[in-house]
Amino acid sequence: MNYSKYRILIVDDEEDILEFLSYNIKKEGFKVEIAKDGSSALEILDSFQPHLILLDVMMPKMDGIETCEAIRMKPEYSNILIAFLTARGEDYSQIAGFEAGGDDYITKPIKPKLLISRLKALLKRYKNQEIISSLNSDPGFDENSDVRIDYDRYLVIVKGEELFLPKKEFELLNLLISKPNKVFTRDEIFHKVWGENIIVGDRTIDVHIRKLREKIGSDYIKTTKGVGYKFIV
Repeated sequence: MNYSKYRILIVDDEEDILEFLSYNIKKEGFKVEIAKDGSSALEILDSFQPHLILLDVMMPKMDGIETCEAIRMKPEYSNILIAFLTARGEDYSQIAGFEAGGDDYITKPIKPKLLISRLKALLKRYKNQEIISSLNSDPGFDENSDVRIDYDRYLVIVKGEELFLPKKEFELLNLLISKPNKVFTRDEIFHKVWGENIIVGDRTIDVHIRKLREKIGSDYIKTTKGVGYKFIV
């Protein structure tokens, strides 16, 4: 896989961390840009157009969670992968990151080889877009359903009302709705939405399901206890 075409934006308020990460990531051939705070990161998104953002959680003025939320509010940035960087390992911090629309969570300090491995695993999603394309060819998808997906605008339409979802919520709903009434196991969901090499907390799926139910209504996604979830029609 040629990594020279991939652009990575590193956002951290600590100069030594920026230098360390930038050096090791550039060694692998990636194009790298840096920003020292969330506001600066937002300002260079259009010009740099990163494929992936390494985003520190604890920053002054505008922290990583706020920055991620701001990015996910704009559909044109919906395909940018976001991996949080933090020295904190508390569960609530991870949950907040995933709720904001993060794709992965990397705890500092991290060894360079492990960091590069995680980045490559994330970037494989640009090589294989099977989740996004699955609905377009699936005959089971009912265009007259109360819940539909507009791929061109990266929107979900619920009973005629347009709704923009963060990236992971969009992909999770996309997966469930691709095969109505099929129960997707938790392992299937982890593999297809987060990827087999991504390490996330046990509550990650539950958090995203809860957020989806809050937004589209609780009647569409059902729990099969001990197994997984399904979208019902």
